[in-house]
Amino acid sequence: MDLGLAGATAVVVGGSRGMGRAAARCFAEDGARVAVLARSRSHLDEVVDDLMRRGSPEVIGLRADATDAGQLDAAFSEVGQRWGGELNILVNAVGPDVRGGFEELGDEQWQQAVELGAMSMVRCVRTALPLLRRADWARIVNFSATSTKRQGVSLVAYTAAKSMVASISKNLSQSLAADEILVNVISPGSVATEGLVGWAKTVGVCAPDGEVDPYRLMEVVTEHFGHPAHLPRAGLPEEIGPVVAFLASRRNSYMTGANVNVDGGTDFS
Repeated sequence: MDLGLAGATAVVVGGSRGMGRAAARCFAEDGARVAVLARSRSHLDEVVDDLMRRGSPEVIGLRADATDAGQLDAAFSEVGQRWGGELNILVNAVGPDVRGGFEELGDEQWQQAVELGAMSMVRCVRTALPLLRRADWARIVNFSATSTKRQGVSLVAYTAAKSMVASISKNLSQSLAADEILVNVISPGSVATEGLVGWAKTVGVCAPDGEVDPYRLMEVVTEHFGHPAHLPRAGLPEEIGPVVAFLASRRNSYMTGANVNVDGGTDFS
């Protein structure tokens, strides 16, 4: 399906790895111009080359910490200068890696979860809005998580931050409706991202070649976090990217304020 993204402009915050990178690849393959924002320079150059090979006519790799308003201002200012002051798509894929039960976490861990998990999205939307409003069409896609709908004691801070994302996004879908800026949320389940795979390896979940078996990964996630799925395996980042791409595209012309689960099937709506 042609998503109507040829020549469009897209910013993916947290697009150097995992599900954010999978979304950026979909944009590139459909002919969009893509800017990737990430904290680490080490991944950006490789990501730029990858997206160019996949068909993007222009890729920008920008080092920016989403918890730093000054760095975000500079990054979006550069995007605006390069792309005529307009932006069609903003994807916020940054998430905190904060695990622990309520009594295990101190203020620093809670602040980290909220800063990375929710306030980073708030800052990025606020900074990007002038560019989005100037475009002929605009979409925002924010990452939440299915854990907001089925609590796990060891993910209390992470889940709280992702619940903030879902709530704020719903409000934004209303406040930006008059501008016809569509705002949606994607809530992945257990996906074999670098973070989850890294954790899995610490508990000995590896195939003989060192890779994590998504079927075994789901077994361990179920055991440790109580988050089973109807499908017997964990998801893959490349299974998330196309959903993000549709929500961010012109093909999605009347869907806003939605929270879309991509979680292998659960009993929760």
